[in-house]
Amino acid sequence: MSVRKRTWTTSRGVEKTAWVVDYIDVKGTRRLRTFAKKKDADVFAATAAVEVREGVHVADRDTVTVSKAGALWIATGEATELERSTINQRRRHLKYHIEPFVGGTLLSKVTVPFIRSYEDTLRAEGRSPAMIKKAVSSLGSIFADAQERGLATRNPVRDIRDRRRSDRRQERRQKRKLVVGEDIPTREEVKALIAALSGRWRPLLLTAIFAGLRSSELRGLRWQDIDLEARALHVRQRADEFGEIGRPKSEAGERTIPVPPIVVNALREWKLACPKGDLGLAFPNGAGKVESHANIINRGLIPAMVAAGVSVDTGDIDMEGKSVKAAKYSGLHTLRHFYASWLINRQQDGGLGLPLKLVQERMGHSSITMTADVYGHLFPQTDDTEELAAAEAALLG
Repeated sequence: MSVRKRTWTTSRGVEKTAWVVDYIDVKGTRRLRTFAKKKDADVFAATAAVEVREGVHVADRDTVTVSKAGALWIATGEATELERSTINQRRRHLKYHIEPFVGGTLLSKVTVPFIRSYEDTLRAEGRSPAMIKKAVSSLGSIFADAQERGLATRNPVRDIRDRRRSDRRQERRQKRKLVVGEDIPTREEVKALIAALSGRWRPLLLTAIFAGLRSSELRGLRWQDIDLEARALHVRQRADEFGEIGRPKSEAGERTIPVPPIVVNALREWKLACPKGDLGLAFPNGAGKVESHANIINRGLIPAMVAAGVSVDTGDIDMEGKSVKAAKYSGLHTLRHFYASWLINRQQDGGLGLPLKLVQERMGHSSITMTADVYGHLFPQTDDTEELAAAEAALLG
């Protein structure tokens, strides 16, 4: 590995100077890299020396642009049969948030400072913080795929994530926990909602309340997966945003959930009126096909919330001079949060609160850590002074 100064005269008689790094790569091929400044040449030489020694160096001629790597990344997703929604999201990120800004850059030129500059550019272009995070994450995924193909030595996105790890831990510590009455409906609100349910949305929303299914799982639930005699639901498939049926995203998503009599009775009645279709869905649209998530929210959940009085005043006045009301909880996931809180504190209703591991299984979480992080603070706290005193007395006699 050597760094030398090169001087030459152009055809117009102008003398120019550059710095050349002369080295042998991991394949035994001689490589030359030219730099305008010596300090840049020295930095590259030092980095390349380490990479060659570790056997991970990739020369510029052996790598590809971000755009090309992105196309290979999408091809990998298609070959591994990722869901269509995931493939489409990759295409959108690549087309609108990556290629216009860094698409022509070689992977070997992308560094941590380059990523920081890319984030600044996205911010200046009006991208939201959430979108910036997603775009950078996709870029990191592109690099991970390129590494497996031998087109990149390092993943600068992963490097920058490592540097920010402590900041993320601090952010998690400061993140607000879910609050009953703000993020999770109260028991009284749920009782009012149940009393207001009617028509085709009643069995669906009752199932959401007392089984905690995700929207995709509700929309993909089949009659053959419902055992009315055993009073249990079997989650074996889901419907994505395009209405395509597939298996749950994780192994933990496939689960059996017992349901109370109110759900069983509602399902028995609904089965007689349910539109028939080739998919055998329990909650289809009028044509027997997969119901859309938007319909469930806008035609089912929100009107039921408002009718139940689980609403807030928007501050607007309608044509008749009345205050306009909006649902206090507008997302179906709030019912899933309620289900988790109900499992944890069911003793309030004469039942038994479930342990953390069982709550994880009922929710279909891939790890118990996820369950603990989201819902751990809802578990009853019994380690108080009186309990400690009683425990001491019992131990010491």
